[in-house]
Amino acid sequence: MTTGLKPSNVHKAMLGETILFSGLNRDERNALLASATIVRYQMHDMLFHQGERGEYFYCVLTGFARLYRLGDDNQEGDIRICEPGDSFAECLVTDGGDYRYAAQAMEHSIFARFNLEQVRALLDHRPHIGMAIMRSLSRHLLSTIDCLASDRMQTAPQRVATYLLTHCKQEGVAAKMRLPFQKSLLARKLGLAPEALSRAFSSLRAAGVTVSGRSIEISNLNVLKTIPAITSRHAP
Repeated sequence: MTTGLKPSNVHKAMLGETILFSGLNRDERNALLASATIVRYQMHDMLFHQGERGEYFYCVLTGFARLYRLGDDNQEGDIRICEPGDSFAECLVTDGGDYRYAAQAMEHSIFARFNLEQVRALLDHRPHIGMAIMRSLSRHLLSTIDCLASDRMQTAPQRVATYLLTHCKQEGVAAKMRLPFQKSLLARKLGLAPEALSRAFSSLRAAGVTVSGRSIEISNLNVLKTIPAITSRHAP
């Protein structure tokens, strides 16, 4: 990890596009930025460990962060893959205490790191900052609900099909995309074991999905759309 640096104009512009900074005026943005430093991590570096005293919350600028919990047997359970624009651990602004999960950089990544104590000191006089944090937390909650619903109602091929349909670039009835990360990280994001992801891609060949490394081509979007549609017909 690099030593924390003050945000540059480029970093400030990136943060300005996040939900965390949406709705804040210039003074409020500057006040929140004053509590931030920019840190860089190499792939697999730990941002923090589960059970450590919470000092910061984070926003991803580039790269990805993996959030996971350790069980009693030290088995790792993935919670979330955070992408650029996502923030995490901001629940500790009001709740305080220790980190409830661990966070790990999954590529060479840049994060904005916000000092929790300094942010808390802003809330009484700048309540809009608190509202921005609440919006971010609400987004996390809705995302978690969607993930739970997907885990319980969708098969592995349906989860993969849904991801492809929401991220591909359409070219007529066909489409293509390049995964922004390794397939092992996609498996974690979708709550699948790597072998389950491989089987899901294999089963989607019949729907016209071709995979080569990170590159994915879809020959007919209309066919692929029938895969997740099965869920809506059978959902309770």
